[in-house]
Amino acid sequence: MKLPVKILSVDDEMDLELLLTQYFRRKIRKGEYEFFFAHNGLEALTVLLQQKDIDIILSDINMPEMDGLTLLTKINEMQNPALKCIMVSAYGDMGNIRSAMNNGAFDFATKPIDLDDLSVTIEKAIEQIDYIKQAQEEHSQLESLKTDLAVAAEIQQAILPRIFPPFPENEREMDLAALMRPAKDVGGDFYDFFRIDDDHIGMVMADVSGKGIPAAIFMAVSRTLIRTVGLQGGTPGSCLTKSNDLLSKESVDCMFVTVFYGIYNTKTGELDYSNGGHNSPYILKANGQVEMMPTSTDCMVGGIEGIEYHNYKTQLEVGDTLLMYTDGVNEAFNEQWEEYGDQRMQNILEKLNGKSCQEIIEGQLEDVKAFAGNAPQSDDITLMALKRKA
Repeated sequence: MKLPVKILSVDDEMDLELLLTQYFRRKIRKGEYEFFFAHNGLEALTVLLQQKDIDIILSDINMPEMDGLTLLTKINEMQNPALKCIMVSAYGDMGNIRSAMNNGAFDFATKPIDLDDLSVTIEKAIEQIDYIKQAQEEHSQLESLKTDLAVAAEIQQAILPRIFPPFPENEREMDLAALMRPAKDVGGDFYDFFRIDDDHIGMVMADVSGKGIPAAIFMAVSRTLIRTVGLQGGTPGSCLTKSNDLLSKESVDCMFVTVFYGIYNTKTGELDYSNGGHNSPYILKANGQVEMMPTSTDCMVGGIEGIEYHNYKTQLEVGDTLLMYTDGVNEAFNEQWEEYGDQRMQNILEKLNGKSCQEIIEGQLEDVKAFAGNAPQSDDITLMALKRKA
């Protein structure tokens, strides 16, 4: 039920109260209007303190103790754009009326008041008030959403591993670093790593389809599911196969995730992996060469139930670095809509080869930023590097 429009009439002429209540009696009885009365500016301020939801003030300009122009100044100090003032004065008092309009009055009426005309003016004011209140409500909702997004971004970052080096007991054998930079408040990319047993570490690099909150939620579900299945053991292919079946059953709006999942042997440097439609990682070899791993032939995860994902193997020699990434890197655009591309990525990786994992991913990120210039980041950027040290 819509609340009544609250109107405060401020006038030292006592008969105006009777005129208004008589003329608007039907709207008052229906609960559409509710009138309050004051006889000067000071009384009006007292009413405004008691009734903080007054919508319209109908104020005479010439009054004792505090005139209408002074009252208008006090009302402006309240900074309430939804509070509308209609000023009233004698027909010949155009100087004060003009001053009132210049100082923010919504409209004016001249005495003797034409109540039919005043009724139209009040309706116009109500339209403006409703519009402003709706805008204020939408703004409040947007502010609340911004707060929620900020919290969601913090939660999203918190669920990703952030302690480096993550496995101090293996610091002599390996180096590992990762980062994720969402394009918006929350992202759909994620990385993950976890110990499976004494000699094996699982590593995940993934990119959820879509953007914003839906992608962020699907990201959290996918990350938890893949980690849970991965910790149960088995090959990378079997992990993606099971994860795909589970995600396909729960997928909404045909969402999916591309995933590179590898199991690294910290003792031998052997990497078992499966690639569900994700970008092929690079291997930065100790001899200075940079090679892209074979392109995936398996499709994304979570889109089609019943797919069998393949297993592959590769060997990291001492000094080799595996770099995993999402397409926010190689598909970044600059202000001329030129794509960063695989060749630029290969070139910078050749320059970064031999550095620590942290230096490699930071150097790669900085090169993408320098290329993009002032162009907005169009996609999430996620990088993870693993180096065999011994």
